[in-house]
Amino acid sequence: MLELANKRIVLGLTGGIACYKVAEFVRRATEQGAVIDVVMTEAATHFITPVTMQALSGRPVYLDPWDAREPNNMAHINLTRGADAILIAPASTDFMAKLAHGLADDLLSTLCVARGNCPLLVTPAMNREMWLNAATQRNVALLRGDGVQILGPAEGEQACGETGSGRMIEPDQILAELIAFFQPKVLAGRRVLITAGPTSERIDPVRVITNRSSGKTGYAIARAAREAGADVLLVSGPTALPCPWGVTRIQVESAMQMHDAVMQHAAASDIFISVAAVADWHVTNAGDQKFKKTESGDAPQLEFAPNPDILATVAAMPNGPWCVGFAAETENLDEHAQAKRRRKGVPLLVGNLAQDVMDADVTEIVLYDERGRNALSPQPKLQAARALIAAIAQRSPR
Repeated sequence: MLELANKRIVLGLTGGIACYKVAEFVRRATEQGAVIDVVMTEAATHFITPVTMQALSGRPVYLDPWDAREPNNMAHINLTRGADAILIAPASTDFMAKLAHGLADDLLSTLCVARGNCPLLVTPAMNREMWLNAATQRNVALLRGDGVQILGPAEGEQACGETGSGRMIEPDQILAELIAFFQPKVLAGRRVLITAGPTSERIDPVRVITNRSSGKTGYAIARAAREAGADVLLVSGPTALPCPWGVTRIQVESAMQMHDAVMQHAAASDIFISVAAVADWHVTNAGDQKFKKTESGDAPQLEFAPNPDILATVAAMPNGPWCVGFAAETENLDEHAQAKRRRKGVPLLVGNLAQDVMDADVTEIVLYDERGRNALSPQPKLQAARALIAAIAQRSPR
């Protein structure tokens, strides 16, 4: 699945040590199908060469407003016509000031002024004091007011040796932001609470009872909801997955911890999507020390008690969020899923057969609501997540 297929991006590099990171971004964006036309300021060439950017993009690099390769000598006009977006990375303090005030004294600044309706995304990269300077913040406010999307900056160590805000976000984060930019904002302004992954119930300090959930579906849904413009809070059980860019994650282990985290945030959420494979029971006689193997080989006698039903509890809240449940079955999916939807009291339930999708990157889901069932074709989990988010946006109240 090429996330940027048929997208042409004008990538502008300005002077900054973060130019070296942009090389990795170009490589990865082209792997996702993007066509990238690179435009560099003179200052940018002091940090990375045009030859490098040409080799990575596979296209000529533009430096000069008088570029003779353009038949009409109007590179500042031609480059943006038909482009899907302009991305400035890194964007220096000086260049952001130019953008904010409409200055046009080189090819990159001139094409930004002449871009017409072509969207502009800016990735700041500068020293923390430069970022916090009042003039810079005024320029950022002006750019946002003009509809320019500001990506970052991040907090962290800087090339100058100082630590703070102003560091350019990482190449994979820029890529995630660019991909998200092209997704429909069907959940703009909505607050979405999602659970994902397994839960882990303690037996003793080294042993647990858990399940095979990888968390991939829940994490894909969190990413898709964020791409759709939502403010996303992800409550996750133990997984090895990185948190999707732009999503806030609360890490938990047990079902009780997941319940407590969800209930802390449910009332402030517009939509609750319960994807996690939550353990039905917990061990009531868990050991404070490791259970030792006996000579007879007898297993410890564990006692269990039910865990709280997170989805049903949230669905029963007065004025609570609009709820979506999940059912991973091994047989009789239609029967079990509809029964679970009615039992939990939720308007939408997503079902699948666990043996077909567990640990896989492709899934096949069925949507169940009061009108019946709607089966989606097998597809990568991220694509399925985007289809689900579109369905939620159509069904949920605004």
